[in-house]
Amino acid sequence: AENAPNETQVLDYRQQQYRLLPLLAASYAIFFSGKHVLARLKNIENQLVSGSTAITKTVVGDIHATTSALKSYATAFTADGIEDCRKACGGHGFLVSSGLVELSNTYLQSCTVEGDNYMLPQQVVKVLLKLVGAMQSGDAALLKDHKGTDMEYLIAPLMALMKQNGGVPNKSMFVFPTTNGNAQDFLDVSTILKAFQHRSACLLLDVAMQLASNMAKSSAQQAWNDCLLGMARASRAHASYILLRDFYNGLKEEEQNSSSSCLGPNEIQVLSQCLTLLGLYWMDQYLEDFLQNQSISPSSIPHLRQAILDVMTKLRPDAVGLCDARDYSDFRLKSALGKFDGDVYPAIMESARRDPLNQKSADGGVGM
Repeated sequence: AENAPNETQVLDYRQQQYRLLPLLAASYAIFFSGKHVLARLKNIENQLVSGSTAITKTVVGDIHATTSALKSYATAFTADGIEDCRKACGGHGFLVSSGLVELSNTYLQSCTVEGDNYMLPQQVVKVLLKLVGAMQSGDAALLKDHKGTDMEYLIAPLMALMKQNGGVPNKSMFVFPTTNGNAQDFLDVSTILKAFQHRSACLLLDVAMQLASNMAKSSAQQAWNDCLLGMARASRAHASYILLRDFYNGLKEEEQNSSSSCLGPNEIQVLSQCLTLLGLYWMDQYLEDFLQNQSISPSSIPHLRQAILDVMTKLRPDAVGLCDARDYSDFRLKSALGKFDGDVYPAIMESARRDPLNQKSADGGVGM
């Protein structure tokens, strides 16, 4: 503003960045996971049509587990994210003209339709537990079936967990390196991905062990019921790893196909920062998982949170560009707050003038 040259922009406040930038990053992660799932489904369809016998029960179960995990996790954090966006707009977020009220009301049903978000994790874990069973029984043929599936990443960390002697059964065999002893330790994407792999394996094995223990002293139904909370955590961990992995692989593919890609080096660099931020944000949000399996030490938490601040600082200048890249028109957004020209207050006033309550009143009470 002309009269307040030193005024801090709303998006420069750290609490706003922490609420909004990870959601922006997650929208791109969902895009790349969507591409991955669509390609897999297309491949399965083509093989079935051609009469191929390569589509086994394991492959079908795997794609079911992937889509179920992604649906339950992505719709939950999207619905929560829309509400957080509304709150981040303060009182303006309550206005119908903000567009957020209608968006929230329209989207909320996604958490229930096409599979309730509290039921789907059971189906996810039911499939993943078959992998644990195959490893425990040493079924080489069944393990070979898992090659190329989305749950293949679990084999190595599960094997390491099952081989460890003594100690905590679900203690991670991976510990976040603290080479530098500062925020730099948390900025390597491949290390972040490895931490998410081991978190997923630990939570899955925890469910398997709890289920086996419960079944020894209660009915199968009660044993399963007592494991539901652990299943939700395991499903969430599986989904978050898939989202991060697909984001990472998608960017690598765009980089390798630079001649045909619409993304240049600058765009890939910014999206890589989105990937890093999303991974660190989810680590911070679900810190108890990483502390429980001891892949992160309590003393390194300040470095993790400093890394989040550092990445948000780098990402801030591109935040508007990342939103505008979606190319949603004002007509589609229907939001006085999200207008392309940024002229918010005249748009809010114009919306108020168009409201029937603010038209000319017979008693002269409310007309504008």
